[in-house]
Amino acid sequence: MPYPVQKTDAEWREQLDPTQYQVTRHAATERAFTGKYWDHWQDGKYNCVCCGTTLFEAETKFDAGCGWPSYSAAADAEVVERVVDRSHGMVRVEVRCKRCGAHLGHVFPDGPAPTGERFCINSAAIDFAPR
Repeated sequence: MPYPVQKTDAEWREQLDPTQYQVTRHAATERAFTGKYWDHWQDGKYNCVCCGTTLFEAETKFDAGCGWPSYSAAADAEVVERVVDRSHGMVRVEVRCKRCGAHLGHVFPDGPAPTGERFCINSAAIDFAPR
């Protein structure tokens, strides 16, 4: 799928720090409890580090105990893309930014009501904007 925001590999490398680049452009995962937003509780929104799209709102963030920022819903159903991920010997649902294709993390069916979903997101894939 062609994304509205497209850049060359060199442009992504120039824009992002090494961890952000590996996570968003090569689907790497930061270690649990190491990202800057896993234990962050300010009011505001979380935007894609690559293109600035608002992905998650603070009011949907919850402590899943997994060591990554977790959200019960995306800011809008149209901002994330879900892709079946069969890597590492398991089947999961990868979540990407629909605007630029950045790998964000995965979504699992074990979140709180009302959605029952847990968006498990890498801190390196998002930037926080306070209200």
